[in-house]
Amino acid sequence: MKQLHNRRDFLRGTALLMGAFSGQSLFSKSMAKSIAPFDKKMAGKSASEVARDEDYWSVVQQGYSASFSNILILNNGGVSPPPIVVQQAVENYHKLADQGPSYYMWRILDQGREPLRQKLARLAGTDPEEIAINRNATEALNTVIFGMDLQRGDEVIGCHLDYPNMMHAWRQRAQREGIVYKQLAFDFPIEDDDLIVAAYRDAITPRTKVIHVTHVINWVGQIMPVKKICEMAHEHGIEVIVDGAHSFGLLDFKVSDLGCDYFGTSLHKFLSAPVGTGMMWMKREHIGKIWPLVCDGEPKRSDIRKFETLGTRSFPLEQGIGEAINFHEGIGPKRKEERVRYLKDYWAKEAVSHIPRVRLHTSLAAAYSCGICGVSMDGMTAPELDAALFNRYKIHTTAMVNDYVHCVRITPHVYTSLSDLDRLLDALHGIAKS
Repeated sequence: MKQLHNRRDFLRGTALLMGAFSGQSLFSKSMAKSIAPFDKKMAGKSASEVARDEDYWSVVQQGYSASFSNILILNNGGVSPPPIVVQQAVENYHKLADQGPSYYMWRILDQGREPLRQKLARLAGTDPEEIAINRNATEALNTVIFGMDLQRGDEVIGCHLDYPNMMHAWRQRAQREGIVYKQLAFDFPIEDDDLIVAAYRDAITPRTKVIHVTHVINWVGQIMPVKKICEMAHEHGIEVIVDGAHSFGLLDFKVSDLGCDYFGTSLHKFLSAPVGTGMMWMKREHIGKIWPLVCDGEPKRSDIRKFETLGTRSFPLEQGIGEAINFHEGIGPKRKEERVRYLKDYWAKEAVSHIPRVRLHTSLAAAYSCGICGVSMDGMTAPELDAALFNRYKIHTTAMVNDYVHCVRITPHVYTSLSDLDRLLDALHGIAKS
């Protein structure tokens, strides 16, 4: 009987955790209580003022196991570690599902998708019926790219610094179907919206059907004037796809304010959701005409759920998104954006001003960058600098190399401390002298 009661208690607790939307969420039980006193202290202060309060952010840092890693993680633009409460939620869901996957996954955890869809829609500022939950930005955007009915000779405008998987997708359509994929070349950083918008406008012809734009360029962190590009494109009857992999969960914006037609993102970057979670948004009027990437029984139906027929997937990871949203909202989107920008400025301004041989590849103007910053060192290749940072100082970054960029990408997150960035600066100083 005791075993039965324990089982009921476990199931009852798991039900309360479902989607992490109730007052019984792991975040509300732990982190919310820790942050609350500091929220009172911060009342009336601007987000930029809070961004500089180390006492406040020390509490946030305690919510991440990555804060205690021997390796300094500065590649959060690739994959960000999830907070401890997200890890715990996923573990709980896995324990439940593993008791009997065919029952607990499909009949219990699967019921959490609709509340999760609503939660994501509120965060994005959109209609829940326009949100699909998937695994990453590549899946979301490839769904749109391969789902559009384009004809031979139709033109798509992109950029040489869009994300590789998106460029590959468009090139595949060009090779297979004869669409024309045109790519613009930008010399970032650029601090001129009109110049960027004009480049897209000048590439338009009567055959142009789509503009593909990356909200935050993953290579160097350039923030693109997406809303202005969308307004210009719509004046010409052109649809716009936005890659928001590095903006959603970091910049304080609503997808609905961008004016785009399609938007895809990875939730395991700055939202710090479980690794392998993503989201696609699509204007309701477009849903019926876009073919699903994975087969659906009614591929032309106007139901966003046709894009979620992925078969068996990780329901525990999906449901862990809820706790990540709670953590994100507990901090506050604007505070989070300003803190990450402050961290980037903290190391980047010092490095470019006082470390010989250092060169930045990212604007330091707030309107054109936030967390991501590219750095290089004269006399070293990007892979050499990346290797030196890790092998000599156990600092994990990533080398960004193509025909237009040659730098190391540095990306802190809210769990990154100023002492972590001092460690980075010391490392750059040491490498510069060697």
